[in-house]
Amino acid sequence: MVSDNKTLDKVYTASNHTELMDAYKDWADNYDQDTVGSFGYVAPAAAAQALHRVLPGTGARILDAGCGTGQVGRILTEKGYGDLHALDYSEDMLRVAESKNIYGSLMQADLSKKLKIDDDAYDAVVCVGTLTYGHVDATAFDELIRVTRPDGHICFTIREGAYEDYGYRDRMIALEKADAWELVSMEEADYLKNENVTCKLCTYKVLADGAPNA
Repeated sequence: MVSDNKTLDKVYTASNHTELMDAYKDWADNYDQDTVGSFGYVAPAAAAQALHRVLPGTGARILDAGCGTGQVGRILTEKGYGDLHALDYSEDMLRVAESKNIYGSLMQADLSKKLKIDDDAYDAVVCVGTLTYGHVDATAFDELIRVTRPDGHICFTIREGAYEDYGYRDRMIALEKADAWELVSMEEADYLKNENVTCKLCTYKVLADGAPNA
């Protein structure tokens, strides 16, 4: 996948996690300015609003998986949520997120691997900008389900193109058939508005009897 933007290309064409982390290390301090200001990165606001619609109250314990610099967390804080926790693979992005003082805890971890988090640890998970080119594969869904309590919700974006190319769609359907989760909503939404890039914005409810072992 190649875009018309050299900064995005460096991230999306990374062939391994070392290259990806190097890209984010160079970008961390300017990430918010570039993504929101230059690229029109509106996906965090859309996802925060989608999650807000399905949660019963602002006391929910929420994991921001692939938190980046904390854009989603900041918006959720503005909506009244206070029990927010962050996870990202990039230590440099976590450093910027920590400086915003919006998370109760921050964890450096790879969503492509087993997380050191208990089962059913969160009422909800939000994952924005992570299910895309050069980042994590579809097995990340299994871990997000595992750490979310039954009847909890998972809200995420998937960048256009990657939805089919990375097997996300197939895994989502397999987990539905296994009764691990059920679809609440899926819509086409703006992602990088100034770059004319869209995404799938999805919300699922985790089921009590299912298991992510499809």
